[in-house]
Amino acid sequence: MALIVQKYGGSSVATAERIKNVANRIAQTFDKGDQVIVVVSAMGDTTDDLIKLANQITSKPHPREMDVLVSTGELVSSALLTMALHEMGYPAISLSGAQAGIKTDSNFRRARVVKVDTERIQEELKKRQIVIVAGFQGTTEDMDVTTLGRGASDISAVALAAALKADVCARYTDTDGIYTADPRVVPDARRLTEIGYEEMLELATYGNKVMQPRAIELAELYHIPIMVASSFNDNPGTLIHGGVSMENRNKVRSVAFDMDVAKITVVGVPDRPGIAAAIFVPLAKAGISVDTIVQNASINKITDLTFTVTRDQMQDALKVIKPVAKQIGAKNVASDAKLGKVSIVGSGMQNTPGFAARMFATLSEKGVNIELISTSEIRITCIVDEEKVKDAVRALHQAFEVELG
Repeated sequence: MALIVQKYGGSSVATAERIKNVANRIAQTFDKGDQVIVVVSAMGDTTDDLIKLANQITSKPHPREMDVLVSTGELVSSALLTMALHEMGYPAISLSGAQAGIKTDSNFRRARVVKVDTERIQEELKKRQIVIVAGFQGTTEDMDVTTLGRGASDISAVALAAALKADVCARYTDTDGIYTADPRVVPDARRLTEIGYEEMLELATYGNKVMQPRAIELAELYHIPIMVASSFNDNPGTLIHGGVSMENRNKVRSVAFDMDVAKITVVGVPDRPGIAAAIFVPLAKAGISVDTIVQNASINKITDLTFTVTRDQMQDALKVIKPVAKQIGAKNVASDAKLGKVSIVGSGMQNTPGFAARMFATLSEKGVNIELISTSEIRITCIVDEEKVKDAVRALHQAFEVELG
């Protein structure tokens, strides 16, 4: 008898009919004799609708109250899914994040899981119950409701799988798995049968929205294999794990892109010790996450410093940076929100020359100007004009013959 954690995304439970479909899938697993824990997201666009509603009430909703509000979406879907299972004659119980024992820090809207108390879930499993857990949420030591960030029901599922030592965590969504590129952009993209944690983390961080990056980090830390598959068919999915075969390590595995990019440049920065800290410490204190950072070569001890943030954080970042720029004697602050990034990812790039050259040559041939470049051992990312992103993805997918496997 295996212990299985399943996670269903918002599109999988968007309607009553889809909830019934998910209930049927859960029942099939339960009928095999397995213990089943299910984590669910809010139905469809429920979370977005709740955020819009809050913004109609106030332009500055309190983070604590926002967490109380948006956490209700997952409670609705978990209760409805439990009802669907009851209607089919199956034993099931819904639990909130608090009831499931998910404890977090007090960083509202982006809380991190501190520990998972599995006592209640284990009690229900002993009763042969199917346990349905509202994802995306937990509670602090003071019993305040917190949420883990957008898309973070994945984190709930992996955290529970780790704490309960589950045999596998299955992540069901509206796609068949992880592809070599977004099939909506590259029709020839193919589904990967498996992918390593490191490659998947790079993809998730730099544009692939199928999995939440923090969930991948957690899965790698606790060696939890994740099967990503569709909730609408029985096609084979993609296994994310640590034992990817050697033959898959000699190539670019996937091309990812992200349109949520804004660039800020602090122009004419004095080149002296402490300047970088003066810029980035206030941003960190304001909760603004910085991605790519590039500093030009110093001329006469003056340089330009450029970094990227998400588009929704650009205005907040500018509010922080403009007074800082004056304090440090910078000449100006410039910004651009009409950018995107395109990345090639693959373990084959590690210690192998030629990948960067081919990427840059391919983009040049397509008339794509590169604004910024960021790299890791297994990734190369280029920041480009948003109108050129999809052309760049298609060109790179063909140039690296990713569709050929």
